[in-house]
Amino acid sequence: MISRDDALALDAADPLAQFRERFHIPDPSVIYLDGNSLGMPPKRTLERLTEVYRDDWATGLIRSWEHWVDMPQRVGDVLAPLIGAGPGEVVLHDNTTLNVYQAVHAAIGLRPDRRVIAISADDFPTDRYVVDGIAAATGHTVRHGFEQLDDVAVVVRSVIDYRTAELVDVAAETARAHAAGAMVVWDLSHAAGAIDIDLRACGAQLAIGCSYKFLNGGPGAPAWTFVAKELQSAVRQPIWGWFATEDQFAMGPTFQPRADIARMLLGTPSILALAAAEVGIALSAEAGMAAIHAKGTALTALAIDLCDQQGLATPTPRDPARRGNHVAVQHPDAKALVKELTARNVIFDFREPDIIRAGCSPLTTRFVDVFDGMAAIAESAAART
Repeated sequence: MISRDDALALDAADPLAQFRERFHIPDPSVIYLDGNSLGMPPKRTLERLTEVYRDDWATGLIRSWEHWVDMPQRVGDVLAPLIGAGPGEVVLHDNTTLNVYQAVHAAIGLRPDRRVIAISADDFPTDRYVVDGIAAATGHTVRHGFEQLDDVAVVVRSVIDYRTAELVDVAAETARAHAAGAMVVWDLSHAAGAIDIDLRACGAQLAIGCSYKFLNGGPGAPAWTFVAKELQSAVRQPIWGWFATEDQFAMGPTFQPRADIARMLLGTPSILALAAAEVGIALSAEAGMAAIHAKGTALTALAIDLCDQQGLATPTPRDPARRGNHVAVQHPDAKALVKELTARNVIFDFREPDIIRAGCSPLTTRFVDVFDGMAAIAESAAART
């Protein structure tokens, strides 16, 4: 039997425990197991936003654009090593939906002789909706599933299933798609800042993701786009904005896309949002993705063991090589349970039709949080029987 004292002992031995102290946690009694939806705010973020407001915006005024103008690329370079990308291969900008739209368009432009886009029927809604919209506008066909790829222009896949936390073999699936002549756009929204992944080693060339979950960038934090260096001069994205054009301040009569990763940019970036995102990304870089992934594996292993101990059902893979950093608990009254637990300051989230997600964000989640959270689910579930 796993006891609460066992969880406390794991916390005492946790090499990342001190990172929790660097986050703003006004009410320590809150058990927060929803960092896979919105990460906690780093204390440094609040300081950094004040600095940008006071020293740049208020004092520097328009002169601050001298160091703001390339901020999407500079923050992208901070993020790049966390996902196995190189310098100049990642840019932070806009939001996940828009970045999926750009990346899919770029991919189908590289395969003009193919008219099929493949995506899972149960992938994250924004990915599916964007793909459906592109297909409706361009005449492509959407195929649900990845068995047949020899006529597919682009495969769109999440690295981690947003419901069950199942982790795809990115290297194997990228190789299989490329062998069939298809491009792949990977969505790392539930992977970046959670698992140790090397996109270049996996053969990936196009990817997108968000920074407000495990990277603690804040609500509405900018998303990011990865384009491998060898593709950058060839990709064409569909929205032409002045931050993506060569010599943007020449205000020329026609759009001439930049040859580098900045060709994925659109209009004026949100500087405050980028400043906040950079702090969260830098914290993950300081901790190191190997250590973060190791703790995430341990947290989710504890959650699964506690599901077994408490008689709770979980579809999350038991093999640590096949799961991300959240654990799904299945219960017919999941929605009501999440609402009830939230009122008790035990915060999970709900996904249709019957899933409670326990997000284990390694820089802020304690082992005792996992123990108390799973015990609270079991207690509330037992009260309904």
